[in-house]
Amino acid sequence: MSGDPFAALGLPARPDLTDDEVRAAWRRVAAATHPDRDDGGDPAGFAAAAAAYTDVRTVAGRREALADRPVRPVRRRRGLGRRGRGWGRIRRGRPLVLALRLAVAAAASLAAVLAVGTQPASYAVIAAAVTWLIRTARRELAPPGRPGAGGNRGRPGDGGRRPAGTARSR
Repeated sequence: MSGDPFAALGLPARPDLTDDEVRAAWRRVAAATHPDRDDGGDPAGFAAAAAAYTDVRTVAGRREALADRPVRPVRRRRGLGRRGRGWGRIRRGRPLVLALRLAVAAAASLAAVLAVGTQPASYAVIAAAVTWLIRTARRELAPPGRPGAGGNRGRPGDGGRRPAGTARSR
């Protein structure tokens, strides 16, 4: 179906819709647009609703329909480029642990090259070290701040949350 199946059934596009909600919306639209009605109904609307119901009647179908919805482009605010956010996340996170992880990955790569030379096995160890670094280094970064929220003001890793009842330190 080319249109939005949720709009054809008069449903909000939410991932938590139940089968009963979808079925009730289908019956409501079908009763209002069925061609066998005394006034002739709306055959085109009925066909669109029937196709939409076929698409979203199951949980998997709803997931696919939600995934196929167009994504609105993200508007960037002025002064929040990628460069400033990345370094800020490192600085607010745990930079010493991140540096230690980087040193371990570099040492493993260097040891592999020194042990066997430039063989395919050493390239495999280097690739494994880089993959390990990428997969595990994310937890050493501070969570991304919301634009205009003033940055992360809590401890590293707590998402900027403060316990209830505590004042902001200046």
